[in-house]
Amino acid sequence: MRVVSWNVNGLRSAHGKGFLPWLASAKAQVVGVQEVRARADQLPDEVRTPSRWKTHFNPAERPGYSGVGLFSRQEPDEMETRLGVPAMDSEGRLQLARFGKLTVANVYFPNGNGKDRDLSRIPFKLDFYRRLFSALEKPLRDGGRVLVMGDFNTAHQDIDLARPRENRETSGFRPEEREELDRWLRAGWVDTFRHFQKDGGHYSWWSQRFGVREKNIGWRIDYVLASPGAMAYVKRAAIHPDVSGSDHCPVSVDLDPAVR
Repeated sequence: MRVVSWNVNGLRSAHGKGFLPWLASAKAQVVGVQEVRARADQLPDEVRTPSRWKTHFNPAERPGYSGVGLFSRQEPDEMETRLGVPAMDSEGRLQLARFGKLTVANVYFPNGNGKDRDLSRIPFKLDFYRRLFSALEKPLRDGGRVLVMGDFNTAHQDIDLARPRENRETSGFRPEEREELDRWLRAGWVDTFRHFQKDGGHYSWWSQRFGVREKNIGWRIDYVLASPGAMAYVKRAAIHPDVSGSDHCPVSVDLDPAVR
């Protein structure tokens, strides 16, 4: 059972760059996308309701901003999109989908930068992390099978970006952001990619400046975290830098189908 996460940097834009052929070939049962930047009724029919897929979208109230979407081969048994904080829920950043015994959280974590790249959104970002952590604390503690996937907007360690020394004061690699991700891992969440791959040089986001992606000057800010209950079923984890169409690339995990 393959579960995939991808920040598409605008689903309509990604559609024009081959999203549907990629979706058909991804061999996935669940695909979560972030930064959809559109309401469902603004998407082409073939993207909103592709053949043989069930779809759900949680858009932001602000037009052309944020938003998440879920494509799944089977209809989720349950779907929740709110943390109960209006300022967060209005940004369309969350889908909690249950498939039998497996819960998949598709999440677009906030960026810490304000309009002028002034770090003013870091408190909001950290509050979002903490409220989601609290919402998932009980299933984690009870041994539930939970995956939290998406654009976390944080590189965890030096190994997770090409130029750590130059970015220590940049949102996405500041100490308080990294510490919040540390807290998740200390609580028992497993960084699935790092569980299998200890080496550096593996990134999921690159600046759109000319030549940056070709030189692999990137950041690993897209993750699939697994609760211990789910990690027991994870067979492999991967990053797919060969997939274009966005400034991010997809990340995935393969699980034993018995996880459900």
